Amino acid sequence: MMEVKALEKPDERRDFPRGHLEAVHMTGLDFAVATFEPGWRWSESLASLAGTPTCQIHHNGYVVQGRMHITMDEGGEGELGPGDVFVVSPGHDAWVVGDEQCVVYDFAGAMAKDYAKAQ
Repeated sequence: MMEVKALEKPDERRDFPRGHLEAVHMTGLDFAVATFEPGWRWSESLASLAGTPTCQIHHNGYVVQGRMHITMDEGGEGELGPGDVFVVSPGHDAWVVGDEQCVVYDFAGAMAKDYAKAQ
């Protein structure tokens, strides 16, 4: 089996305050490209849609452009930038740092399936 899709023709696009997500759905993989505009913050842009105070999605990702700060519910925090590969567990808030949009590739699948969808 071989399956190929182009990101230029995503299966789905979800718009949310100060950003959007484009996803391709394949056998065994849901892949998302998320674009977050300056001023985006999860707790302000998506918490009401998700129905939780912090993001409860597991992320495996790669930062293509821009910077993002992440704080974990248990107190840890860090900043991601271009070229960073990351794993972030459920239970976090995040926001764009600076005046440049942040573009993230997410390989976990949960982002493409459930992120920015009403629960």
